[in-house]
Amino acid sequence: MARKKGPNLSVAIVTGKLSVSQGGGLTAKGRAKYNRATGSNLKAPQKSGSRHRSFCARSKHWKGERGKAARRRWGCR
Repeated sequence: MARKKGPNLSVAIVTGKLSVSQGGGLTAKGRAKYNRATGSNLKAPQKSGSRHRSFCARSKHWKGERGKAARRRWGCR
């Protein structure tokens, strides 16, 4: 069974892709591109509120480098 390809999320950056330590992830420009391509409504990480609590609760088991970086960006403890 063929897998459907998602949208290309590359955003032109002069220096190339950002690493996890540099805060690599979806930027405002990347979210805008994804939203245009898919009709989605991705939002930026929040520092408080129900989205923040929900994200922190469901991601507490993430042990990889990118997962830890995401949790840092969201301010999860």
